[in-house]
Amino acid sequence: MRAPASSPATEAVHGLPLWEFIVLMASLTAVNALGIDMMLAALPDIGRELRLSAENHQQLVVSVYVGSFGVGQLFWGPIADRFGRRPILLGAMAIYAAMSFLAAHAGSLELLLVARALQGLAAASTRVLSSSIVRDCYAGRTMAKIMSLAFMVFLAVPILAPSLGQLILLVAPWHWIFYVLGGFSLGVGLWAGLRLPETLSPVNRRPINLGAIIEASRQVITSRISIGYAVAMGCIYGGLMGFLNSAQQILAHSFGRPDLFGVCFGAIVVFMAVSALLNARIVERFGQRLISHIALLAMIAICALRLILVMSGQETLILFILLSGLTFAFYGLCGSNFGSLAMEPMGHIAGTAASIQGFVSTMIGTCIGLVIGQSFQGTTLPLTLGWELGGLAALAIVLWIERGRLFRGHYVRPGSSPP
Repeated sequence: MRAPASSPATEAVHGLPLWEFIVLMASLTAVNALGIDMMLAALPDIGRELRLSAENHQQLVVSVYVGSFGVGQLFWGPIADRFGRRPILLGAMAIYAAMSFLAAHAGSLELLLVARALQGLAAASTRVLSSSIVRDCYAGRTMAKIMSLAFMVFLAVPILAPSLGQLILLVAPWHWIFYVLGGFSLGVGLWAGLRLPETLSPVNRRPINLGAIIEASRQVITSRISIGYAVAMGCIYGGLMGFLNSAQQILAHSFGRPDLFGVCFGAIVVFMAVSALLNARIVERFGQRLISHIALLAMIAICALRLILVMSGQETLILFILLSGLTFAFYGLCGSNFGSLAMEPMGHIAGTAASIQGFVSTMIGTCIGLVIGQSFQGTTLPLTLGWELGGLAALAIVLWIERGRLFRGHYVRPGSSPP
């Protein structure tokens, strides 16, 4: 018998007003988003000051961070399941701040990459802890709604971060971007330390021993829903990472408008923010599967249209922004729903599950994004092709998860229980 779409009345144990809980979770994940997006405008300056031999090498400042972020998630989950969410959050924010300040004083690419790797390792806690804390307090479609609302607030960061990075560069060198990152992480840690109680129930604390970790990992990996939706998420995340890696070069070389980078980037991401708000309003009624499956098919169709335009030489800057925005919108409808579906059967081992799922999706997306970014040759073809192939791969995996059956979610009348 299929599990219910949402668990009945899981009590929210955080004790905060709902708006504050959502903004705090969004701010926690924003620590990672800022660590990526604020860098984008500074990459040319970093490359010039550190005398990089090839322009594509500047992408390593992003790729190394994201790769370390992916690997680090395996580390934080079991620790958070043993010692709780709160002490891990506070410690990780302190480490992130320290590595930000080290990066600010890096005088070589090697030292900068070491600092970025350790910064990404600390930032990995944000992915694990945000998912675990939300799962500690909510379940099912309610969890999906909370994640969508947090995702919407979180998406304000990519809209503002590149412009904020450019603003900093107008008055200070790129090193000051890292000072801002360190200060923000300390602020989030202080807020959580003052306001957020421990959300992990004592009965769900798990010992750190090889047997317990192996057993929890086995449960995550052998669940079609858990591991399947994590892999599918990684496939479409690769397109997003490819965009982050090559967006600055695309605006500069493909369209000759590097001055519009912050504006164009923000305009594109607005689409994803709107989709997250829409998802939060409709997910309890229609369910995660119906929404995410339709969005995945729509994203594939949009990317196919983009491929035709790119290969025929008809893509303009306006079309690039519009179609990229629509791609991001459908990605947003997939992202939070895939994540909540993957976490739904893993409430008793939420930390370990978030670790493994986050590691899988991040590493797949990072590898795909690295290939896309390093394939840049002056056009948007590698990015567009990467989005399309990633979407098709995700569709194949979803068909495997659901045994060939899509759109299993259906309408729930107001006041009735989800099926």
